[in-house]
Amino acid sequence: MSPTPPVRRLRLGLPRRVFSQVLVMQLAIAAGVAVLATGLFLAPLSHQLDDQAMRRALAIAETTAQNPQIAHDLQNTPPTVDGPVQREAERIRLATKAEYIVVMDSHGTRWSHTDPKQIGNHVSTDPQQALAGHEVMQIDTGTLGRSARGKVPLYDEHHRIIGAVSVGIAYDSVRARLIAAIPGLFAYAGGALAVGALAAWLISRRVQRQTRDLAFSDIAALLAEREAMLHGIREGVVALDRDGRVRLLNDEARRLLGIGDEAVGLSLDEALGEGRTTDVLAGRVTGTDLLTVRGQRVLVANRMPTDDGGAVATLRDRTELEQLGRELDSTRGLIDALRAQDHEHANRMHTLLGLLELEMYDDAVEFVGEVVGDHRATAEQVTEKIQDPLIAALLVGKATVAAERGVALWVSDRTRLPDRLVDPRGLVTVVGNLVDNALDAVAATLHARVEVELRAEGRTAVLRVRDTGPGIPADQRDLIFTEGWSTKQPPAHGKRGIGLSLVRLLAERQGGRAAVGDAPGGGAEFTVVLPEALAEPDLTPVDPPSVDPSSMDPSSMDPSSVDPSSMDPSSADPAPAGPGPSLAAAVETAGEGSR
Repeated sequence: MSPTPPVRRLRLGLPRRVFSQVLVMQLAIAAGVAVLATGLFLAPLSHQLDDQAMRRALAIAETTAQNPQIAHDLQNTPPTVDGPVQREAERIRLATKAEYIVVMDSHGTRWSHTDPKQIGNHVSTDPQQALAGHEVMQIDTGTLGRSARGKVPLYDEHHRIIGAVSVGIAYDSVRARLIAAIPGLFAYAGGALAVGALAAWLISRRVQRQTRDLAFSDIAALLAEREAMLHGIREGVVALDRDGRVRLLNDEARRLLGIGDEAVGLSLDEALGEGRTTDVLAGRVTGTDLLTVRGQRVLVANRMPTDDGGAVATLRDRTELEQLGRELDSTRGLIDALRAQDHEHANRMHTLLGLLELEMYDDAVEFVGEVVGDHRATAEQVTEKIQDPLIAALLVGKATVAAERGVALWVSDRTRLPDRLVDPRGLVTVVGNLVDNALDAVAATLHARVEVELRAEGRTAVLRVRDTGPGIPADQRDLIFTEGWSTKQPPAHGKRGIGLSLVRLLAERQGGRAAVGDAPGGGAEFTVVLPEALAEPDLTPVDPPSVDPSSMDPSSMDPSSVDPSSMDPSSADPAPAGPGPSLAAAVETAGEGSR
């Protein structure tokens, strides 16, 4: 036998959907407000009706007491059923529709009453306040039952109190007025409740659309998952409202942008300042995988608008990837330099082998001596002008690569750089990027030439790189320093548009500048000024020994530098006219060998 299925119990409580819960709660609130308003209105209404009845009775009593004929008849006639006082009081009672009008003397004896049998008897309630000259309003019970009463003193022609007038309004009529008002009041309350119910339904429908008809538990779970996701992923997330203010930052975004919770609620310009990063996040620069530099980090940003007019931007850290890419470029440059050296070495070996086969031993010895001697002379000329080993090795390596590409690269005669650099690797980055860009600009052109001038002015380092390329148009001289802007095809490892932006960033970080203009004779001239790039002379009292690039091992050299020992100027042409030293001769020799 199959087991008996469990009995499903009816579960009472709020519905799960946000729409239903909001509707039920708003209907309950509207009904509660309607009931409360009705009760609050009925309570003062009863009191107001009582007060109106008492004031009406008091007004009738005052009108009756002011009749001089009643006062005259009260003094001159006895209290009889058909006496003048009774007749006048009844006339007024019928005219005003009061329940009773009682005229009494100063002893409390009735001279008029609705029930003629009560005439001549003492009143049932205390008349002392009225006989003492006070007006009285009250709800009290007498011979005719409960009524709203008004009592006033009765004066003679000499303004002496000779009695009192008491008027009663049936309390049942007051209650009837109150009961008669209740249906209308309920009708108004029902109408208000209907309007409130309609408004509650409309609001609930809007909530239903905005919450996608989810339950509160689903929303709570989504919020918990969102918090875990935002703070767990390794991408920065920045959420903006429709006015461009920051409304959410996850931990990675704070780290990448270098801001904290104080940025929430501020605009991007206030939180980040001016710059490409702000323009990318604000949507002023459009595209996908946009490169930007923030501090020392290279970031890739993407921006997606949201339905409410805001946007969500994601940030990825490409700093390490860009560093690897630059190291890859440096490694490729080193490989190119080694290949050029290999070509030169093969040419020299072939020349030496030919001399030996021809038994021209003296010429062979002379050839080897010239190679060694010219190489040492070239290395000494470079290190005399540039005493920092990293910069010297970099330029010699770049010269080898330039020669391989058919470009003449030399160092200006004005170059003087002592070995007192505060940040040699930073200057290596600047020189390497500018020389690489210059080599790319003049490649495949006739009489291609690149000149490097690097000198120290006190503690300031001034770098100029000139080329004979097509130059930079005036309208693009600011754009070339923008992150992500480039006229070259991107490499295999990533995107271009980072090198020159890093050059300007490094210069501005040290309080300097980077600019581009026209070179003498055509081409482009890049100028970088780095204040306080050199240490004070007294900080390095002993000059380090000069480094002979010929003794450098490429395996221990910076990736951007090469071993200059393979640069043999023995067969070089004289250096071209201009400021360059004999390093140009080595470049020309390497170029001839590569061809």
